[in-house]
Formats: sequence, C-alpha cells, structure tokens
Amino acid sequence: QVQLVESGGGTVQAGGSLRLSCAASGRTFSTPNMAWFRQAPGKEREFVAAITWSGSTTDFADSVKGRFTISRDNTRNTVYLQMNNLKPEDTGVYYCAARASRGLVQSTNGYDYWGQGTQVTVSS
Repeated sequence: QVQLVESGGGTVQAGGSLRLSCAASGRTFSTPNMAWFRQAPGKEREFVAAITWSGSTTDFADSVKGRFTISRDNTRNTVYLQMNNLKPEDTGVYYCAARASRGLVQSTNGYDYWGQGTQVTVSS
C-alpha cells in the first residue's frame, strides 16, 4: 500500500504562484511514477503533469506547459508541482497519484493510488 498526502493549496490571484507538495509513504518503491491531476466543479478529473522515478522524464498537459513544473525529492518521498502565472481556469481540486507500471500516462486509469486532494482557487 502507498499513502499520498497533498498540501500547499490555497487561494491566489490570477498571475500568482503556488507550490503543491505530495508526501508519499508505505511501499513507495513499488510506485515509481507520479502525477498530478485536477478536477474542477462539474468536470472530469484531468491530467496535469507526471514524472518518472529519476525525474529525467516529465509530461505536461498542453494547458499548463510553460507555466507548471513537476519535480521530486526521493530522499523525502515527495513530489512537487510548481504553478506559476496561474489562471482562473486552473481552479480545482488537485490530486497526487502514483503508478506502479512503467512509463508515464495521462489517463486516470493508469494510476494505482490517489491522495485526498488539495483545493486551488485562482481569483480573477
């Protein structure tokens, strides 16, 4: 089992920045690939960014490319999502997810464990 706990959400004005953290515990070595998803009210959960164990490979949704970065500190079992130049459409609950299989995927079905989410609100 792997437990994921997100933190760092909050309310920020458009153009501002936030950094989300996801702390993993348990059998973290079994789920090397990590990702962030988000879900706005009334919408489906959507992919935001993903990163491999080494951090050498990352993937981003087109809507966040150039504004968001994903990184990880394996000594702390923590994955980060740095969000810059935030827009109102970035508002939603942000979820951390862990994947046991190889490679990075953008589908929610590809991830085995999920955190409880952290709310991000961007005001205009």
